[in-house]
Amino acid sequence: MKSAADYLEAHVFEARRPRRELQPVVAYSDAVQAIEQALADAEKYKYLLMRALRRHADDAALTRPTQATAPASSFFTESAPVLPLYSTSERMAA
Repeated sequence: MKSAADYLEAHVFEARRPRRELQPVVAYSDAVQAIEQALADAEKYKYLLMRALRRHADDAALTRPTQATAPASSFFTESAPVLPLYSTSERMAA
């Protein structure tokens, strides 16, 4: 992807304001053109990303195992002890 400066690289010129150093200046029309180009590139990248995600989901659906896996909640049992993370003397006030 391009950085923001890459869109304006050819359009920037420097101007000197009274009693100051040179500062980069961009014409309004050049800035609008750069923004439109950046938005078009963003749409292109969005399209490519969505297509890759769809392709990945399709590939993952083909390679999934046929057996249903147990849910993560079955890992925890009611008989397992629950211990506090901090001792009572270290607990922070709410």
